[in-house]
Amino acid sequence: MSRPRVLTVAGSDSGGGAGIQADLKTMLALGVHGMSVITAVTAQNSTGVQGAWELPVAAVRAQYRSVVDDIGVDAVKTGMLASAEIVGAVAELIAGTGVPVVVDPVGVSKHGDSLLAVSALDAMRTELLPLATVATPNLDEVAQLTGVHVESEADLRRAAAAVLSYGPRWVLIKGGHLPGEAVDLLTDGTDEFLLRAPRHDNRHTHGTGCTLASAIASELAKGRSVPEAVRAAKDYVTGAIAAGFALGAGIGPVDHGWALGRDPGQD
Repeated sequence: MSRPRVLTVAGSDSGGGAGIQADLKTMLALGVHGMSVITAVTAQNSTGVQGAWELPVAAVRAQYRSVVDDIGVDAVKTGMLASAEIVGAVAELIAGTGVPVVVDPVGVSKHGDSLLAVSALDAMRTELLPLATVATPNLDEVAQLTGVHVESEADLRRAAAAVLSYGPRWVLIKGGHLPGEAVDLLTDGTDEFLLRAPRHDNRHTHGTGCTLASAIASELAKGRSVPEAVRAAKDYVTGAIAAGFALGAGIGPVDHGWALGRDPGQD
């Protein structure tokens, strides 16, 4: 029996908490077949990013074509793309694939380390975001992309409108950095959903954004609608944050395996 196939196009996290590693763990936990196109290699641990090296565009293209042309794909998720050249190449590849696309416009790491060249922001806005089924920026990435600074829940709608102006079908503004309850806004400019979850007193949240975007892509690959996929993904990530654990001297990862004991299709 075939499984839904999900492709992540992102950077490698040597510490295993975010990036390609988090994406593949999430896909396994949610019952889909995960595949990868590595765009960059990072030296990274619980305290930060010590180095990052982007791969040649030719290597990115070859990985993508190798997987899609033989195995096929039901959804694509993008994460760290590093440079304008890689953003443009990935946008071109995705445009010809014709499946749901989740764009996590990764700009900075959990520790504040830059993961996207300033010169790549324009390519992200004009080439990749218009192809997104769902874009999932956090508040720092909203500010990077649009100049809109979100300081309260009341600002989420303005932030969403600014990101939607670049062309994604839906946007999920992640409000996890706001005080109080963890609230995200999902909207396509017409329909609007405020997704709330209790805030867990746990500092070990490395990989949250990668995990959420990969979970959304996994649920879209199963055939769920965008609102259904995002709700299921937020449920999964909330559990993963609650179960996050200490690792190394800094911020530990969320627990991608917390839900392995339940039916992957369960709400």
